[in-house]
Amino acid sequence: MIRELPAGRFMMGSEGFYVEEGPVHEVAIKPFRMDAFEVTNERFAEFVKATGYVTVAERQPDPQLHPDIPQDMLLPGSAVFVPPSVKSANWWHFIPGASWRHPEGPQSSLEGRWQHPVVHIAYEDAAAFAEWAGGRLPTEAEWEYAARGGLDGATYSWGETPPNDEPYRANTWQGPFPLVNTGGDGFVRTSPAGCYEANGYGLYDMTGNAWEWVADTNPEQNQGLLKGGSFLCAENYCWRYRPAARHPQELDFSASHVGFRVAYDVK
Repeated sequence: MIRELPAGRFMMGSEGFYVEEGPVHEVAIKPFRMDAFEVTNERFAEFVKATGYVTVAERQPDPQLHPDIPQDMLLPGSAVFVPPSVKSANWWHFIPGASWRHPEGPQSSLEGRWQHPVVHIAYEDAAAFAEWAGGRLPTEAEWEYAARGGLDGATYSWGETPPNDEPYRANTWQGPFPLVNTGGDGFVRTSPAGCYEANGYGLYDMTGNAWEWVADTNPEQNQGLLKGGSFLCAENYCWRYRPAARHPQELDFSASHVGFRVAYDVK
């Protein structure tokens, strides 16, 4: 399902939260089209079946790019969120074999998750899918314009009510991150695309669920940009479940909360 977004002007950014979101400035947007939903596992599987594409997380790392790591430790895999414990205070773990097919590692599968957003997606993966689908990744300005749903200047995609005030408005973390996610919204990881009410432009999950890649990059610094927050955003950590929020990220990075959606030019 693709939505038509009208041309318009809006005030991009915020000066009330993280410093990288400012300064607020006016941006003009041309008409464009955008997927109503994040790309799902089912849709990404169609792409892989049609093209034979192998994601970054599934590829054998190039030893020349990692000269300080023993070759027997260079394994395909991706970053998975694991709640901290007495054994490890870290909550991100590189799990060999983790990929879009196996979100928590080789022992996991997509059973029951075909309509969830695809995750463990690097920038290259998202761009390749978008080209195959006849589209492209949205620019950061387009993405933020779309996420605001016509509510220029509002804190959230739906207004000023926090996302965890019932009824829940997005898939985010409930409880003290990273120790306890009560799952009050019904989910402790990703949720099926479109579980929550659409914004003013008919777009779903522009807040939470999975971070989304946008087109803006700095290849010389291996730097890309994520928008929208994820199911790991909480009131006490990573308050980036807002249209203005932005998170720089390495282009070859993938994790269990990183996905995307596609934009299209108006013909």
